[in-house]
Amino acid sequence: MKKLEHIGIAVKDLDAAELLYSKLLNTNSYKRELVESEGVITSFFMVGNVKIELLAATNSESPIAKFIEKKGEGIHHLAFEVEDIQKALHEKKEAGFIAINGTPKEGADNKSIAFLHPKSTGSVLVEMCQEN
Repeated sequence: MKKLEHIGIAVKDLDAAELLYSKLLNTNSYKRELVESEGVITSFFMVGNVKIELLAATNSESPIAKFIEKKGEGIHHLAFEVEDIQKALHEKKEAGFIAINGTPKEGADNKSIAFLHPKSTGSVLVEMCQEN
């Protein structure tokens, strides 16, 4: 893992969350993006070298909708940049981590992504991402 790439935060109301984080971080969101495959719309903020990704569900079956229903709004995942996502996913599975995604898929912000299950990562959802 090269670096912490972003922190994902689940929110109910993206517009309200953007206002809150704009005030909190003294900067505006630089990008909104719909990720239809995940049923989310994202909004990104840059803070130093780390991004904050706000995630709002676009439907009730979205993983974010289910997360908020179960745990409420808040930190959803930590994302780490990797050099080679295929290799990183294979290495983590070999090391005993449980992969949620058998193979990487397209995510937001021009990234290929794969998640590791919180059951194997100390109760933290971990995303690995590689720039496309």
